[in-house]
Amino acid sequence: MSIRTSLKKVLPPISITEQEALDAGDVWIESSIYQGKPDMAALRSLPQGTLTADEQAFLDGPVVELINMVDDYALSNEDHIPQPVIDFLCKNKFFSMIIPKKFGGLEFSPYANSTIVATIAVASGAIAVTVMVPNSLGPGELLMHYGTEEQQNYWLPRLSVGTDIPCFALTGPEAGSDAGSIPDAGIVCKGMHNGEEVLGLRVSWDKRYITLAPIATVLGLAFKVFDPEQLLGDELELGITCALLPKSHAGVELGNRHDPMGVRFYNGTTRGQDVFIPMEFIIGGQKNIGRGWQMLVSCLGAGRGISLPAMGVATAQSAFKSTVEYSFVREQFGVPIGRFEGIQEKIADIAGKTFLLEAMRVLTTEGLGEGIKPSVVTAIAKYHMTELGRDVMNQAMDVQAGKAIQKGPQNTLSNGYQSLPIAITVEGANILTRNLMIFGQGAMRCHPYLKEMVDLIHSEDQAADAPFNKVLAKTVWFSIKNALRSTVNSYLPFLRSADSQLAEVKPYEQRLNSISAKLAPLADLSLLVLGGDLKKAELLSARLGDVMSYSYAAMATIRFYEQRVSNREEAKPYFDYAMQWSLAQAEQAIVNFVNNFPHGPTRILMRTLTNTYTSSVSGISDDLVRELSTAAMQDSSIKAELTHLVKIKAGDGNDINAQAFLAKHAVLPILSKVQKALRAHPVVPFISFEHAVNKMLEAEQITQDEHTALLSYNEKRKLSVRVDEFTFDLELVDVNGQPIVESQSDAA
Repeated sequence: MSIRTSLKKVLPPISITEQEALDAGDVWIESSIYQGKPDMAALRSLPQGTLTADEQAFLDGPVVELINMVDDYALSNEDHIPQPVIDFLCKNKFFSMIIPKKFGGLEFSPYANSTIVATIAVASGAIAVTVMVPNSLGPGELLMHYGTEEQQNYWLPRLSVGTDIPCFALTGPEAGSDAGSIPDAGIVCKGMHNGEEVLGLRVSWDKRYITLAPIATVLGLAFKVFDPEQLLGDELELGITCALLPKSHAGVELGNRHDPMGVRFYNGTTRGQDVFIPMEFIIGGQKNIGRGWQMLVSCLGAGRGISLPAMGVATAQSAFKSTVEYSFVREQFGVPIGRFEGIQEKIADIAGKTFLLEAMRVLTTEGLGEGIKPSVVTAIAKYHMTELGRDVMNQAMDVQAGKAIQKGPQNTLSNGYQSLPIAITVEGANILTRNLMIFGQGAMRCHPYLKEMVDLIHSEDQAADAPFNKVLAKTVWFSIKNALRSTVNSYLPFLRSADSQLAEVKPYEQRLNSISAKLAPLADLSLLVLGGDLKKAELLSARLGDVMSYSYAAMATIRFYEQRVSNREEAKPYFDYAMQWSLAQAEQAIVNFVNNFPHGPTRILMRTLTNTYTSSVSGISDDLVRELSTAAMQDSSIKAELTHLVKIKAGDGNDINAQAFLAKHAVLPILSKVQKALRAHPVVPFISFEHAVNKMLEAEQITQDEHTALLSYNEKRKLSVRVDEFTFDLELVDVNGQPIVESQSDAA
């Protein structure tokens, strides 16, 4: 019995849905991480993502106009998104950013798509979700890639101008993460359509969590097809299929809503019982029956790398901006709270991770802009960028404390905090993404020979032994080289390579190369020892996925620092923190993987090859924490670059914080003069800041201009630290205690 046939008896079979998922998407720079040699040359030569003139005009025009139309606090207290807002979205083609211009769409790049969605998300999560769904996985994307010419010519122009609003229904009560098990079924049969008998399907479905379903006019639907009468051939089960149904079609039920954490985007259900649809409703026509899962997983990768990561970055940039500005203005015990080391620890983490998130957003969308659809990278982006966004927001809530938990229009965090679980959950729950997808797909797609070897193992061709033996030999030699590279990098750090022209980058690049070199033999050995059982050992495989993910994040950070920031001196503490944090996370994942590997002799070999004899990992120093937290509270170019998604509206919370922040920076020399004067000649009693500076003016310790500037700053400061107030019956009041009665619908 050959080695191949022996392995075939041992390895579990790969299902059709697993195979299609593994085949979906492209392989990109993540493969070089997996293989132990991060391709920094490819990273640095990737064309930079920029906005075209049309994209910039859209961002400066319709996007800003939309943001000015929306009051997210008022929207959270309403039942519906105001119709003028929906009409504006349709008229200005917000739903057609991915649709080609020849069909009336905007045909924007992934980088522009991400920037627009993220900018909207800062202002309103509900509106961002409303915009992003038609531009992610949905009928538009499927039609562009798989629709017939007739379907494209009819539907895409209607979707472009909002004549039709789409939704796509995949998830149901019995099938969430395991989408391949959907019970929704279509039976091939004949029926009446437009007054004549045609071949079609009688479909029954029950779907939930479908964004835009309550207002959609056209429904994308995934279901399994069966042919019991063998009208299409001799097979009974034909597989998952995607169809497009008008809401007006007889039997289609749309309208019931869910309430996703009080965030007022439209999300709900769709159902149908024995609904007859003609073959012309199948996306791509009858020939695409059974290709639905392949179509879905192929399209999902790109969308997953744009929309939800954009929301994670939006969350971080908004939280970063408001937190550092508040921490600089808010004082306790006579000093800004941002100078207390407990707060500094939080600010540094917020600032460093915001830098990291923007770097990952830019790199991922730049790759997508080259026409690449890297399924592993987009899974990394979806999981880690939404999780990092949540991490940043939680720390911002801690810093802003009482101000953060009091809802109202001046609160810059509460609505984003409320929306966080949505990004974590949709388009594949994060637990699934981390534990099954990143390394599960990564191992098969990034290993140069593994997929071919597995395909040959499961082949029914009796002549497959010879090519299998050749691939096996290549795999063994590949593993030997990985082991040697890991040993050299682990024990001889002076031999680690780095190509960066910047002295401050070289040590990080060398450390990144060492981590990647260690990942390769760990992956090889785990696959050799555990085989197909590795996909069940989620705690282990997730850690290998983490090594890939944090290495990718480090590569993104290097590219962003080298090519994007306008002032490297200002950006350096941000860069240092992002790199040290990412690399430490990757190293910790290696330690945890080796420590928990279940096979003792293999674990010893892993320790030897990777020099992993201790659980200690280099951390971030207190000095860097203090340096970055201080830098973050400066009015610098890097702060502006890391908050560029925040579009300030006159009088909103961001505007109030920014005015106080800038005003304090402007009067810092005067405040220093005041503090020295008060130490020499205290004002007793110190009734208020205004009282003290009035007394100092009388004593001619400050000039009239200084007095005016100080009082102006103090008014802005008081407004910044203020929280929204309400009457006993929760009617919002203004700064003078007068009720504000205007509603969102009135404003619209």
